[in-house]
Amino acid sequence: MTNKVPDNGRAEYNTSYKVGQDNVQFLGLDVLNPVFSTSAVIIFAFIIGSILFPSDASVILSGAKNWSINNFDWFFMVAGNIFVLFCLLLILLPLGKIRLGGTEAKAEHSTITWFSMLFAAGMGIGLMFWSVAEPVAYYTGWYGTPFDVAANTPEARDLAMGATMFHWGLHPWAIYAVVGLSLAFFAYNKGLPLTIRSAFYPLFGEKVWGAIGHVIDVISVIATIFGLATSLGFGAMQATSGLNFLFDIPNTLTTQILVITGVTAVAIISVARGLEGGVKLLSNVNMIIAAVLAVFIVIVGNTGAIFSAMIAFLFSYVENIIPLSNWIGREDTTFYHGWTVFYWAWWISWSPFVGMFIARVSRGRSVREFVIAVLLVPTVVSLVWMSVFGGSALDQSANGIGALANGISDSSLAMFQMFASLPMTSVISFIGIILVLVFFVTSSDSGSLVIDGITAGGKTDAPMIQRVFWAILEGIIAIALLVGGGSEALGAIQAAAITIGLPFTLLMLIMCVSLWKGLHSDMHLYK
Repeated sequence: MTNKVPDNGRAEYNTSYKVGQDNVQFLGLDVLNPVFSTSAVIIFAFIIGSILFPSDASVILSGAKNWSINNFDWFFMVAGNIFVLFCLLLILLPLGKIRLGGTEAKAEHSTITWFSMLFAAGMGIGLMFWSVAEPVAYYTGWYGTPFDVAANTPEARDLAMGATMFHWGLHPWAIYAVVGLSLAFFAYNKGLPLTIRSAFYPLFGEKVWGAIGHVIDVISVIATIFGLATSLGFGAMQATSGLNFLFDIPNTLTTQILVITGVTAVAIISVARGLEGGVKLLSNVNMIIAAVLAVFIVIVGNTGAIFSAMIAFLFSYVENIIPLSNWIGREDTTFYHGWTVFYWAWWISWSPFVGMFIARVSRGRSVREFVIAVLLVPTVVSLVWMSVFGGSALDQSANGIGALANGISDSSLAMFQMFASLPMTSVISFIGIILVLVFFVTSSDSGSLVIDGITAGGKTDAPMIQRVFWAILEGIIAIALLVGGGSEALGAIQAAAITIGLPFTLLMLIMCVSLWKGLHSDMHLYK
């Protein structure tokens, strides 16, 4: 393997492969057939099986998920720690000077817009769902407590803060950063297609354009579509719970289908408008609404408790990050497997989608700038968000205020139950519902862009109909699963996505080695 140094300051690889050279065109589509057809067959087989036999599918796939989590908990934990250390190393070493796109590359998006897009795609909807439910769940022992401390105690409250931040801080964002940086570097600095297989070129060479690469990309597509479809289905349940709570709209299957249809319709419009006119615009809107909601709660809520929680969340996170990262001799198996290891597998299963989307919007950033923005800045924002929402919820739960005084009964209602104990409940709840829905739209349309890119062999200018096709398919899958098997069918497909996280963890560790080799081959351009 030899390098060439073109005028744009990039040390590109000498590869005979050209983007789209193996694509086939039919029915207005332009796709890489082995990836597109294999992914489609597997996806439809899983979906049909889950609809026709929801109980059996749930048992089989949940068994596979539990087997992965129970037998490879140590593997997920070790890998998560490696990803964090790897990212911190890239910030500190001279490798951080390398610029994505070459020495002369310029950023394509403003810093605020760039951050808004990566955050909205990566975690926005999860923070809406769990920022209230999770810390209260840990405090009250809804499904285990960290280190098996006694529930409803000061120690449980402190650990609830640290454990919540642990699950939404450095570790998940390091997972996204590894995938995103790998894809961006090999696409923009080495002239390879913007697709998952390209990250393995330094190790496998031209073989990545064959069967090895097809397998990698198919795994990525399946993990992405399953993750998005289940999130859309479960999110519809949360949105309808909020509509029922606020407007007394019946929380029925029909309402859930209407919510998914509406979200999908807006996502289709957004994805048809492309990155600039769709995802970028909605991401900026997202962040504005989120900021307004957070500031509103600080003003009308228990302001002192929120600011105290901010300090407590930070100190508890710093104090407990190493104990919580430990996998040896853990006896709190309900919490450890049910929350931490599950989360790590879930973040990893989402990493092809989020990582590729982050890569797509990050040309022109230095490696150091990229890692700081993807790793550290979202962790700080998560800290603030969790302090406002989780801090308010813990204050209500610990002091016997409102519905949360009795703990969590329904995680999809937790946020609205917290809002019910604040002034101007209707206004806050309405903003919350809008934010949930807009976050779902940005996840759906950015996911459609990513899946389209992978199945098109790395092309970023494939026909618009392909992006629309994937956006429609996500909505159809979510509706079909709800109609066919409800939460049981959704849980089965979610279990499949979690199970896929196991082989992809190994791929990510290999990706770190590949990225390290690739970055070192560019260092001579920055001396």
